[in-house]
Amino acid sequence: MDVFKEALRYLGYGRSEADEEVNKKLYECYDALKKIIMPKSVIYECDAEMKNGVIKTGGIAIKSRNLSKNLAGCKRVIFMAATLGQGVDMLLRRFSKTDMPMAVIADALATAMIERYCDEICEDLKQKGYNLRPRFSPGYGDFDISHQKDFMNILDCHKKIGLTVTEGLMLVPSKSVTAIMGISDKDDRCIISGCEMCKKTDCPYRRD
Repeated sequence: MDVFKEALRYLGYGRSEADEEVNKKLYECYDALKKIIMPKSVIYECDAEMKNGVIKTGGIAIKSRNLSKNLAGCKRVIFMAATLGQGVDMLLRRFSKTDMPMAVIADALATAMIERYCDEICEDLKQKGYNLRPRFSPGYGDFDISHQKDFMNILDCHKKIGLTVTEGLMLVPSKSVTAIMGISDKDDRCIISGCEMCKKTDCPYRRD
């Protein structure tokens, strides 16, 4: 993943070119973020059963037809959580008080960086022989965001990577991701997700 291209997409540039000043701030933010990020992750593999839009796995039951479709045919899944650490939130707060444009750009760039980190985790699993379905996170589609609390418990996130969830179901640190991935017995790459699945073709944040 090109984090600079992704960050510009989050900033709403789409296919448009950013001006010199934005690009300059983008690289300055990247240098600042690289100095303070502390990527950490945790995964947990377990069995899964699916019936009538309900997935039973990890000692919980998830009612989600979108997730059931994503996991169709999978008998095992991987729960994962990843974070860039508290330093990013501290940097964003500092920028928000001193340079709001830098805060906005750094926020977009940090979002791209946590997604790239998740991609690296998945690629490492694939190199170990796993055939994985796309990541599917609480809050996506009809996968209720309240399951964030289940992820915290299943993965022991606070103890292992310092990740918690607020009463409002926001992850802390903010540049963190939780997701579930199906383990398939074959390389079925026809499964699509994200922008490729969305029908809103005029979205300014859409990937090419």
